[in-house]
Amino acid sequence: MKNRKAIKLLNKLIDDVERNGIITNTIVEDLKSLRPYAVEEQQPLLAKTIRLLFEHIETYDKFDIPIPEEEPIEGFEEETSTTEDFDPSESMLYVLNLIAEPDNKGNKQDLRGYVASLQAYAEEN
Repeated sequence: MKNRKAIKLLNKLIDDVERNGIITNTIVEDLKSLRPYAVEEQQPLLAKTIRLLFEHIETYDKFDIPIPEEEPIEGFEEETSTTEDFDPSESMLYVLNLIAEPDNKGNKQDLRGYVASLQAYAEEN
């Protein structure tokens, strides 16, 4: 995001989650305030991601989406993680940092992963 107010709000969100974890009512209000900046900057992926994030937290009163798994690299064996290892605050910090740098190709891919996970979660629940 390029707008100084948006950057300041995003940094506040990151700091709040780092210090206090996910406080649902605060994070929802901050995400709702952040979304218009994404719309203004004509960043539809960011606007959708932010909207789905706050709708998820409002609806379920928690953040229950793990960090999207990376595609395995051929020849390298990866440790498999389970959702039991999942830390909601870590995942929220990850997605907020993706939002801070949306033009990175890898970040766009992970943002799309969050969108897909958020939509799938809503359909299942």
